[in-house]
Amino acid sequence: MDRIRAEPELSHAQRRKVIRVTYVIAALDITWMFMQFSVTPFLAKKLGFDTLWFGYLQTLVGVLQLIGNPLFGRFGDLFGAQAALSLSCGATIVFFLLLASAEHPAMLFIHKLPTLFMHVLPASQMVVTDLSDPDRRADSLSKLGLCFGIGMIAGSTLGGHLNTRYGEKFTACVGAVGSAFSLLLVLKFIPKTTKAPTKTNSEAEKRSLFSLGEITRLLKYPGVTPTFIVKIAAGLPSGIFQSMFLIIALDMFKLDPEQNGYLMAFFGISQMFIQGVVIGPLTARFKEPTLLLLSIAISAAVGLGQAYMQTMVHFCLTVVPMMFFLSVFNVITDSILTKSVPSSDSGTMLGLCAAVQSLLRTVGPTLGGVLYVNGGVMSIGLTQCAVNVAVFGLLLLKPLSSDHHTSKTHGE
Repeated sequence: MDRIRAEPELSHAQRRKVIRVTYVIAALDITWMFMQFSVTPFLAKKLGFDTLWFGYLQTLVGVLQLIGNPLFGRFGDLFGAQAALSLSCGATIVFFLLLASAEHPAMLFIHKLPTLFMHVLPASQMVVTDLSDPDRRADSLSKLGLCFGIGMIAGSTLGGHLNTRYGEKFTACVGAVGSAFSLLLVLKFIPKTTKAPTKTNSEAEKRSLFSLGEITRLLKYPGVTPTFIVKIAAGLPSGIFQSMFLIIALDMFKLDPEQNGYLMAFFGISQMFIQGVVIGPLTARFKEPTLLLLSIAISAAVGLGQAYMQTMVHFCLTVVPMMFFLSVFNVITDSILTKSVPSSDSGTMLGLCAAVQSLLRTVGPTLGGVLYVNGGVMSIGLTQCAVNVAVFGLLLLKPLSSDHHTSKTHGE
């Protein structure tokens, strides 16, 4: 297989420029993805899908992403940032073209197959991780969350208008054109590799892309496995609630589509504020293990609040602290994990982090359905509270350390 060649190290100004362009690429990709969310449900309904089959469709995406994330991260480490982002943007173009041509139920399943390679956000995280200083990594990664919020609002709004006025096919074609533009940005501005030239890089190039051992060996680094356990244990309850949110909104709060849109916008604005304004100063003032404890404590309080909420006002009061937990928790755990491995393995590590999110999205709906049917919203909220209290107690007894930095990165 081809190997990336060592390039001259980027200057400080060049690194900042690449990071800014990466933020733009990530924001555009999220925009196209949320624009797609305004197409697929309506098209699925037209093609005769019921709730069960639509659930199967979403499960397929979760499984494909679960498999693809670690492999894609490994691909980025071996072949470089430009190749990784190009592959992802190219897969997104195919994804939208297949969606535009979907006239049979089977085509909806076929059009999801490219999601195996659609990992623009993890690839963007790899670029930011490689080019940012370790002390500012959490802040730099949080800006990608800001891009997510921008893309969520822009994509939902644009997709709704295009689908209403011009239909599903036209909207999907716009997504394909937009993804092609993203690909041009990647080819123009993203260097072939963003990693510092080290001996570790040349060793990594000799390893197999499909070697499970080369991917799982990262779990042997100090602190990596405990951090992953915390990431899964504390993240699963909130993932369950997110997977059941639409059902709760319809059953408990009786929201219509317009009101649901306003609520999603509130989610996006809250996330943008926290990722863009709050996380930076927090990471500059407090150590990462401290922020991790704070986020888990807040998640426990949010679960308790959601267990006893009665009105939409009560729920809105829990949204901001819930978004704070999700933003801080994911950024801090990703930052700790990427600092725990060599820079040559940052893509693989971020792929494993993304795989955790895919795993939670895959099992969350099933567990959420069981809890909701048997105990309602209260059972989901109390589960989140109890699990996070337990994780908080364990971290007090045996804190995670963010001091074992084996990676060497550029300064931003």
